[in-house]
Amino acid sequence: MHPNPHAAVVLLSGGQDSATCLAWAQKRFQRLHAITIEYGQRHHIELGSAAEIAKRAGVPQTVIPCDSFRALGGNSLTGDEAVLGGVRDDNHLPNTFVPGRNLVFITLAAAFAYQRGITEIVTGVCQTDYSGYPDCRADTMVALQESLRKGMEFPVTVHTPLMYLSKAETVKMMQDYGKLDLLAWSHTCYNGAVPPCGTCPACELRAKGFREAGVIDPLVARVGG
Repeated sequence: MHPNPHAAVVLLSGGQDSATCLAWAQKRFQRLHAITIEYGQRHHIELGSAAEIAKRAGVPQTVIPCDSFRALGGNSLTGDEAVLGGVRDDNHLPNTFVPGRNLVFITLAAAFAYQRGITEIVTGVCQTDYSGYPDCRADTMVALQESLRKGMEFPVTVHTPLMYLSKAETVKMMQDYGKLDLLAWSHTCYNGAVPPCGTCPACELRAKGFREAGVIDPLVARVGG
């Protein structure tokens, strides 16, 4: 199998960042395939959002089951714990942090890409977000990329186009691409609310980004909130 550097696999969660990465990848690669991980998330609206975004972008999508995170528990995105602001006393991370999630997701994306001779992986991790998740940092991505290359003997590259961008800058990116309409179908709210709750950390960060960019959030324009 000859690696194809003109194709890419995009991790598409259904959120603002992954939708932006899909638009970014469409500008750079001839062929795309989106994958969405069903990881036991509380809010299945994310899966519907990902499917809608992929369809509207004209990109084939595959949903990969990986529900072990629900069995592991210990966070508010896969369990029954309420989403809280601030950080935990024990690890100084938000209770929305799902340990190992991005590491597993990117490994699954790389395995999916390997089977198809695709070397390029695109993910929306970003270390400028409020969250401070350790599996979103640039040094983590560099280390994971090296591990994947060694472990699969395959020249995989992990692209993180949003790594150093603010939310306002990602909004402007989508505006420049003429793809803001895709964000009308994205889902960010940690409480799974439609219209968005507007008060959880993810909603506040999203609203701040659109406000600073001077752009009306197309999701809010579509469903209110």
